[in-house]
Amino acid sequence: MSFTVAIVGRPNVGKSTLFNRLVGRRLALVDDQPGVTRDRRPGAGRVGDLDFTVIDTAGLEEAPPESLAGRMRAQTETAIAQADAIFFVIDARAGLTPADRAFAAAIRRSGKPVVVVANKSEGRAGEAGRLEAYGLGLGDPVPVSAEHAEGMADLHEALVAALPEHVEAQREERRRIEEELAEEELAEEEFANADGQAGAPDAAALAAARARHPIRVAVIGRPNAGKSTLINRLLGEDRLLTGPEAGITRDSIAVDVEWNGRRFRFDDTAGMRRRARVDSKLEKLSVADGLNAVRFAEVVVVLLDAERGIEEQDQRIADLAEREGRAVVLAAGKWDLMEQKPGAIGKLRTEAERKLTQLKGVPFVAVSGLTGEGLDRLMQAIIDAFEVWNRRVPTSALNRWLIAATSAHPPPAVSGRRIRLNYMTQPKARPPSFVLFCARADAVPDAYKRYLVNSLRETFDLAGTPIRLTLREKANPFEPKKRR
Repeated sequence: MSFTVAIVGRPNVGKSTLFNRLVGRRLALVDDQPGVTRDRRPGAGRVGDLDFTVIDTAGLEEAPPESLAGRMRAQTETAIAQADAIFFVIDARAGLTPADRAFAAAIRRSGKPVVVVANKSEGRAGEAGRLEAYGLGLGDPVPVSAEHAEGMADLHEALVAALPEHVEAQREERRRIEEELAEEELAEEEFANADGQAGAPDAAALAAARARHPIRVAVIGRPNAGKSTLINRLLGEDRLLTGPEAGITRDSIAVDVEWNGRRFRFDDTAGMRRRARVDSKLEKLSVADGLNAVRFAEVVVVLLDAERGIEEQDQRIADLAEREGRAVVLAAGKWDLMEQKPGAIGKLRTEAERKLTQLKGVPFVAVSGLTGEGLDRLMQAIIDAFEVWNRRVPTSALNRWLIAATSAHPPPAVSGRRIRLNYMTQPKARPPSFVLFCARADAVPDAYKRYLVNSLRETFDLAGTPIRLTLREKANPFEPKKRR
């Protein structure tokens, strides 16, 4: 049985550093300046033998509700309401501030079990702050150093004391699962001994496993293109922080969406500006986090601003997704602002075909995160792109195509000698990757490679997905073997 812990506190006390320590990797952005975290970010935390969901939150600040800081505070309050327990983090070196005392009173009113975490307690500099923390009336503070992994055992004990029923239920569930796994392993061993080999999964089982696996989708684009608004509309709730200000999103936040029985995991990412305009360290970290989300994605939705069309930066962003080998879907966002312009979608689609030749036939969908228009078309386009990205072509069909393609357009002669293309195979999908065995692979012109890729795309319905074509020379049986 899992439980949830929210990490809260005023800005710059080390909440994200503690979050990264509990999840075991650098998921949340960390910087010396306050206010780096804005959205609430969940992660799979672990301390000792306890597994739980931990939520990193923005720093608590007093601010009007309509302001950015006020909307960030609302996200934190939502995390507190969802949590079973709260880690209230203070800076032991700085000591208690009036803001700490005010937020402690607000957390006390929530009625949730609270563990006061006195962070930055390494050395003697934090002793005074730890003693002051007793005055909050929230129990004994736990001295830790999230950066140096000190005090994790004490934090484990405090969490056990705060949630004894949840902890015992989780331990009982773990014992039950271990017993079931032991019985399954014994049964599999008996089956293998009786039958001589373990049974291989059939196609239906593989299809069912794929259906259970959520499709990883990264939504990328320029700042203020409407990425967070779009994902909030898919979720049906204001899960991600939005507003008129550009560059609100900093961390890449993953959220789960279910649509027509299929599961998706959407990564909201920070807006990507031209490299020359990225000057602050924090923005560089945000963009790097977005690039990492693209590398782990299976489908990338490049969200355009419909009013601005496809600009040079949009081309760079789409080219990034293609170079990473991800399936790509183009979405023209803020379409509610374009409803009075007939023929606008056709114009944008034609522009995409002209400017994104490396992704010929890429799905193009008009959407509005504000009104929800086009979301069903977007989700179906993601599924279609994912299936094309996973497609495999039989070797026999590939070689029939190769004969037809080279007959219609033979490879050019180089130095009076015709290049012979022998045969072809597809070693892997995700994205579709092909190996063409031929003589003198380095002599095949790039233009002819593009012809082969475009013909592959058209013949086997591989529209919009990156295609990898590798030319490999077939071993010459008459060439003398090199001595080792």
